[in-house]
Amino acid sequence: MSQNKRQKVFIFDTTLRDGEQVPGCKLNTKEKLELAVRLEELGVDILEAGFPVSSPGDFESVNQIAKTLKNTVVCGLSRAVQNDIEVAAAALKPAKRFRIHTGIGTSDLHIKYKFNSTREEIIERATAAVKLARNFTDDVEFYAEDAGRTENEFLARVIEAVVKAGATTLNIPDTTGYCLPYQYQAKMEYLSNHVAGIEKAILSCHCHNDLGLATANSIAGVMGGARQIECTINGLGERAGNTALEEVVMVLNQHKDLGYYTNINPKLLNPISHEVSEIMRMAVQPNKAIVGANAFSHSSGIHQDGFLKEAQTYEIINPAEVGAEDSKIVLTARSGRSALAHRLQKLGYQYTRNDIDILYPSFLQIADQKKEVKEEDLQAMAAAYNK
Repeated sequence: MSQNKRQKVFIFDTTLRDGEQVPGCKLNTKEKLELAVRLEELGVDILEAGFPVSSPGDFESVNQIAKTLKNTVVCGLSRAVQNDIEVAAAALKPAKRFRIHTGIGTSDLHIKYKFNSTREEIIERATAAVKLARNFTDDVEFYAEDAGRTENEFLARVIEAVVKAGATTLNIPDTTGYCLPYQYQAKMEYLSNHVAGIEKAILSCHCHNDLGLATANSIAGVMGGARQIECTINGLGERAGNTALEEVVMVLNQHKDLGYYTNINPKLLNPISHEVSEIMRMAVQPNKAIVGANAFSHSSGIHQDGFLKEAQTYEIINPAEVGAEDSKIVLTARSGRSALAHRLQKLGYQYTRNDIDILYPSFLQIADQKKEVKEEDLQAMAAAYNK
């Protein structure tokens, strides 16, 4: 399917807002600005720069980013509170294009315990917030916090009211990561079919990873009608994290048959992952999809043999496509003769199949003593064999 026939999914990056809420990941203005420039280079459509009313430092960060970015829409978060919205507008004012992101909890749990309010009052507060935000910009996003656990019928009432009030993007967050993919997709479909004027706005996925379903739910949301995904680099975020940007982008890239594309440059995914990890002092787990150290490493003999015959037997993505280093053949006690021959050949040794058969028992002895057989081990083994 050509890109002309595929539909665009907007990428809304919240690494600098939701991602920064991880304990120990607080960024100063200089660090935020540096990452904001990188995220614009990556190709994100909207960058949530922060929560301006939360602190003078965050206001300054959002303001500096608003002054700096040239193409990306700069977004500021606010609650459905007049002062929040006015402060966000002030911080964002220098931006070429900016968005105010305002909202309120909509689940019965939030209405009762967080706001001590009623459904009708929540709708009134939601619409008032959107109308106020529209005084500053025609790009207003509304979030229905805990939409994942909000009854669909009431959620549709809220969304219809904020669309009438002027919201142009509708964030349907699975705030607690509770939904299953089919439920989240059905929620988007319900809104698409039951909200008058829904065609005037863009539905947005904002999924958390409490049950490990953030990426699956975001893709399901798109299949249900959403055209924006809110995500973070490396999946950083509250508790178990947010949807990982690199994962949803590559799912849509790999499954072109779904009919969607993004403006993200995939070759920058690994470099920016490493930069975010370093600046936010948050290591990436080795087995993390797309950007983990082991994402393109092979240590099982069966896998190594297949990979060396044809890379696509065990890799659906070329490492260069996402800016990663070449695939690695890691030698362990599970490795076979073909992997041993390959690694020795890379070190410059030209051995016959018979040589490898003789060397292999020695290799296994070393491998049983170590978790991984390194280059120096291979060189010592070869030197002993060549005597």
